[in-house]
Amino acid sequence: MSGTGSKEDGRGRLGAMVSGLAVAVGCVLFLGGFAWAAVVYQPYTIPTDSMAPTMNPGDRVLAERIDGADVRRGDVVVFTDEVWAATPMVKRVVGIGGDKVACCDKDGRLTVNGTPVDEPYVEQDPTAAGGKAAPASPQEFSATVPKGKIFLLGDERATSLDSRVHLQEAGQGSVPLSAVQARVDAVAWPMNGMIDRPSSFAALPGGVSAAGPLPLQLGAILVGVVLILGGAVYGPVAARLGRRKAPAGGAR
Repeated sequence: MSGTGSKEDGRGRLGAMVSGLAVAVGCVLFLGGFAWAAVVYQPYTIPTDSMAPTMNPGDRVLAERIDGADVRRGDVVVFTDEVWAATPMVKRVVGIGGDKVACCDKDGRLTVNGTPVDEPYVEQDPTAAGGKAAPASPQEFSATVPKGKIFLLGDERATSLDSRVHLQEAGQGSVPLSAVQARVDAVAWPMNGMIDRPSSFAALPGGVSAAGPLPLQLGAILVGVVLILGGAVYGPVAARLGRRKAPAGGAR
């Protein structure tokens, strides 16, 4: 009987140890994932429809805090520029320092340094003459982006107040890189997921930016939840199973 009791105590201690370890590791991953995300990301609310259909008014987005040097073509950025407004704005970068951005080519596409850019994020309404898709911008324009600045457009080209509105100003509507505060990585609410980097800009010099760490952070949080719940359940279950085996050991 004493041997059986010793084994039972051993099983109970092992179950409790495994349970406690799983809960402890789960808490580290869960809290660490949240803390990491809080340091890297900042939430914003989209105020207008200028980025539709990618983001709509009232959407809650997560934007990764970045330096202006990390900005690439195709990024959706949060910036504040006194010339535009004294509040944070959200637009897409289509040109960086030294680029010549123009619209439109014979197929109605935006061009960067003469290279046509397909923009699947722009809603194409086939209402133009001949049933063709509407051009990338209802107004034609051409601008050369000064060094250290970026050219920005909204995805809703018909109504967005963006660099095209400021073409007659110094810098032809461009914004300093220092004005950029963050890069939007995901629409958190409604849960539309990650915002893809446009492949059409990848072929241009400098390419596109790397994806942010949000998937890793969410993965850590999810694994943490699983470990916490699994550990909390495992301890009592292991102890109960051990108690059930004890009478059988004593009968022998």
